[in-house]
Parts: sequence; C-alpha cells; structure tokens
Amino acid sequence: MKEVIAELKKLKSTVAGLKSELGKIKAADKLHFQKIGFVRYNPFSGVGSDQSFSLALLDENDDGFIITSLFSREGNRVYAKTVERSKASHPLSEEEKQALNRAISSKVPSSNYQ
Repeated sequence: MKEVIAELKKLKSTVAGLKSELGKIKAADKLHFQKIGFVRYNPFSGVGSDQSFSLALLDENDDGFIITSLFSREGNRVYAKTVERSKASHPLSEEEKQALNRAISSKVPSSNYQ
C-alpha cells in the first residue's frame, strides 16, 4: 500500500508539472502568428498580371505586420508596416486594408490542449 501511495504522490507531482508547462505553452501560443490575410493585385496598368501582393500576419491579439511588394518593369519595392491591436502604424492602401481585414476575420484555430 505504501508503494502505491508513493507512486500516486509521484504522479500527482508529475501532473502538476505538466499543467504548469502547458500553461506556459498556451501563453506563448498567443504570440505566434495565427491569422493570415493575403491579396494579390496589379497596381500598374499595362504591366503583366497580379505580381504585387500585400500579406498581413497577426497573432491572437491582432498584433503583427503587413508586408507589401509592388512589382513593376523598373523594379520591385517592398514595404512593411507594423500592426498593433488591429491598427496599422502608417496609412494603408486599399489592398493592405483588404489583407488586414482578411487576417483579422480569419478564425484562430482552437487549442487542442485543455
């Protein structure tokens, strides 16, 4: 009986440690990019197809950034704008707004750990 009680105490301690680790994982998981919004478009008439894009990457708190790549015959320009609580740090183009709105409205996958 003493061996069983000792083993149960050991298991109880192990479960408590696992719960603590799971809590840390769940807290860190909120900071990973979970929401994505992507828009391809052609900003310049007469230049190929939709080779430009805006990409919004957000975490659970709607913090992250938007990257925009504008492609033209003369070259490619890349811009980045930070996003905090779903608000951009700089004015957004229509395509960037679309990407941001798509990311905000994308469903956060529910956590499988309880």
